[in-house]
Amino acid sequence: MKYNSTRDNSVSVTSAEAIVKGLSVEGGLYIPDSIPSVSLEAIEEMANMSYTDRAKRILGLFLNDFKAGEIEDCVNKAYTREKFGTNSIAPVYKLDKDRCILELWHGPTCAFKDMALQILPHLLTTAVKKLGDEKEIVILVATSGDTGKAALEGFRDVEGTKIIVFYPESGVSGIQRLQMCTQEGGNVFVSAVNGNFDDAQTGVKEIFTDKEYNETLEAKGISLSSANSINWGRLAPQIVYYFSAYCDMLAAEELSVGEPVNVCVPTGNFGNILAAFYAKRMGLPIKTLICASNSNNVLTDFINTGTYDRNREFFTTISPSMDILISSNLERLLYILSDGNASEVKGYMDELKASGRYTVSEKIFAAVRENFQAGYADDDKCRATIKRIQEEFGYVIDPHTSVAVAVHEEYRERTGDDTKTIIASTASPFKFNGDVLAAILDGEELEDKDEFELLRLLSQRFNLAVPPSLGELEDREVRFETVCDKSMMKAVVNEFLG
Repeated sequence: MKYNSTRDNSVSVTSAEAIVKGLSVEGGLYIPDSIPSVSLEAIEEMANMSYTDRAKRILGLFLNDFKAGEIEDCVNKAYTREKFGTNSIAPVYKLDKDRCILELWHGPTCAFKDMALQILPHLLTTAVKKLGDEKEIVILVATSGDTGKAALEGFRDVEGTKIIVFYPESGVSGIQRLQMCTQEGGNVFVSAVNGNFDDAQTGVKEIFTDKEYNETLEAKGISLSSANSINWGRLAPQIVYYFSAYCDMLAAEELSVGEPVNVCVPTGNFGNILAAFYAKRMGLPIKTLICASNSNNVLTDFINTGTYDRNREFFTTISPSMDILISSNLERLLYILSDGNASEVKGYMDELKASGRYTVSEKIFAAVRENFQAGYADDDKCRATIKRIQEEFGYVIDPHTSVAVAVHEEYRERTGDDTKTIIASTASPFKFNGDVLAAILDGEELEDKDEFELLRLLSQRFNLAVPPSLGELEDREVRFETVCDKSMMKAVVNEFLG
């Protein structure tokens, strides 16, 4: 299997090269030239496997220039009970007869990004060795909150790498900021960016596509790579947990083999739901993919109209990891649905850069509507859903998961579709303790309480254990306080690299 660029079909690289490079030189995203198939018999067989064995099976289909032993080593290092607190790694919680919550936040940073970013450093360093590349790998990351900490933790003190994370100064929660700015490790650096996530993401992309700058770095023995979901090594591991959730439901006799499910995903950058789309294309019995957005509902409008338009007000919400107006991974979907027409995709991306909008062809729009439904929930609806789910089921969800639950409920009412649904839960409620508690409790109880008092209150009120990685933040020293404009991001990189 080779990997092409979404903007240039003449680009053809191995999976190892795609993982190391992260982004193609002309700005396109790497994408496999074919989608492997998984039979219902194979899915039934995986129902009796562990998460790690399922991961080896699925990743092996995409990373076929890796030896089986190399994939096994990467998987075994990434997915351990010590890191995830459970042998299930990504357990499925049955909310009611029609809804299951896929808990993707049991990893060391309490967000779904751990599912990919615990394995990416091992895939990357293995790929570098396979290619015989002796350059130092510098990871550049733009984050809306969760990716940054998960990447920092994954790459901390990994030999031959350095990592620099940029986050929007006013666009992350207090816990998310502390997680990043107290990060330990000798090869890490963190900087806030004046602006929103799209500013940080655009700044990182500009560095990646600056040919002269990259040549200068190469001459100094440095190679840039990415830990954002633009890197195929981030996206491929996310496909695994949709197969795993279905297999867990089979094992629990919640499904029969071949019975279709819907999948509802809260998403901003489109990577998480794109992984579910890949799983569907591979043969996982997914009926409808439900894309859940917050008030930054650019994806909802695209799926409903075929026009992507980021020229709109940007909202800072209580689900900040979804506060995004430029959904990078949508480019991969357009490539697939255009049957690999890179020039068409490049045209859309050029339009987006020039005018902030594009409208896809009737063919692509019809394919989008065949696979996806979409909706959004504002902060008020999000808070009401957190409160109702806790009162009705005794189950506490974070604001991002609440968006998905609310959108799925609206979809079910609108369509009458009562197909069993897997709802992706992308963060622990403890990461957004203040907003979760404000949705459920009287505001007076929260007055004058800092982040750590709120952690303890959430734990005590609902009999939940504070994740150790969050509780420990109280005693950690803040190491990084840099704030820069988007125009100065390259200078920040230069300073860190000396």
